[in-house]
Amino acid sequence: MIKEFRLPDLGEGLTESEIVSWKVGVGDTVSLNQVIAEVETAKAVVELPSPFAGVVTALHEQPGTVVEVGKPIVSFEVPDDAGGSPAAASPPEAEAPKRQANLVGYGAVVESPGRPVRRQRTFAAPAGEPALSKAAGSPVAGQAGTQPFDRPRSTPPVRKLAKDLGVELTAIPGTGARGLITREDVRNFVGGGDIPVAARHLSAVDDADARVPAGRAAGQDGREVRTPIKGVRKFTAAAMVASAFTAPHATEFLTVDVTPTMDLLAKLKTSRAFADHKLTPLTLVAKAVLVALRRNPSLNSRWDEANQEIVQFNYVNLGIAAATPRGLTVPNIKDADAMSLLDLSGALTNLTESARAGKTSPADLADGTISITNIGVFGIDAGTPILNPGEAAILAVGAVRKMPWEFQDQVALRQVMTLSLSFDHRLVDGEQGSRFLADVGAILADPGMVLTMV
Repeated sequence: MIKEFRLPDLGEGLTESEIVSWKVGVGDTVSLNQVIAEVETAKAVVELPSPFAGVVTALHEQPGTVVEVGKPIVSFEVPDDAGGSPAAASPPEAEAPKRQANLVGYGAVVESPGRPVRRQRTFAAPAGEPALSKAAGSPVAGQAGTQPFDRPRSTPPVRKLAKDLGVELTAIPGTGARGLITREDVRNFVGGGDIPVAARHLSAVDDADARVPAGRAAGQDGREVRTPIKGVRKFTAAAMVASAFTAPHATEFLTVDVTPTMDLLAKLKTSRAFADHKLTPLTLVAKAVLVALRRNPSLNSRWDEANQEIVQFNYVNLGIAAATPRGLTVPNIKDADAMSLLDLSGALTNLTESARAGKTSPADLADGTISITNIGVFGIDAGTPILNPGEAAILAVGAVRKMPWEFQDQVALRQVMTLSLSFDHRLVDGEQGSRFLADVGAILADPGMVLTMV
């Protein structure tokens, strides 16, 4: 019988993915859970395993195509164990959809072809205002009270903005692709006046995928090249704009003589215990951050707007910003605070290699609690990093440079590094941020200080 495999939800409610490449072709025999394709979500490139064992009969989408969750992407001819016919591949409409138990996280079978069916919600129109029409999403004269209609289309940052401004999205007509509500729509609705340039740019991005082919030269003279904003780049843009305009950022800087840390690093590299591990200054900075968090737990927390609570984590999922060909990602090391330096070095290596290869899983990108960005690898000394959304702090690690420095009341050539700490001032007071940064600096200036902090 013929079985269709529909694009699954690969995590966190993502609504679409781009087919990057097929690993199989028509006529190929595949086994259960064999990788058949690579797809790019808004967060990462993910390998798709086959939910069936059989022969590929059709590939419904070409590489480079953005496919909505629930649409068929590949068909298989599988053994008819039940003795049925190909017509039995699709259940009757009256039969309730069943959950496939072959792939973890793929959810229930989509109830109908095309876009996933969304649960209808019932919204009550404010007193004295008309209710919205389900079909058009616009006010209908003479109607009032409660009326059911579809959830308005919007992105998580837009929903967060609307919530912060006290606006009901059902009252806002969307101007984006297929009626998508953009940040500009929300701000215009509340009469926000001046809209930040970044916000206007982001709202214009929402339908860019449908308008501009990749790499198209604009203008007859070819002086411009336009590339669609999608995938990881689009997600990162939305996340950074949301962070910049939601959390009140504050940034502090500290320049440290890290010569003792660099000496320790050189010794560890010759140690037999670390013979098979890649050690860098980032490894020791990460360990210093984890130790300093024990004395400064406010930097390992989250602002819960919905419940009006501060959530303090008793674990550390340490995010490491990684530049990839598809854009910036911040995968995190789960429970990094429980790791030894040896384990941490291995986890850092695996995390960065996976990110650069585009193999980071959605799970590795979720639930980070604090982040580090290593701008020193680009020869940069300091900066003002933007918080990873949902986190209280991010530390930028500058380049290690040999500089004239005061040492034991004399000027000497020392190895110096600048640390830049950005934090959410709702969660972290200036004193708390300063103490944390000072603790990290003290450890890097004298690694033996760890003994006084644990």
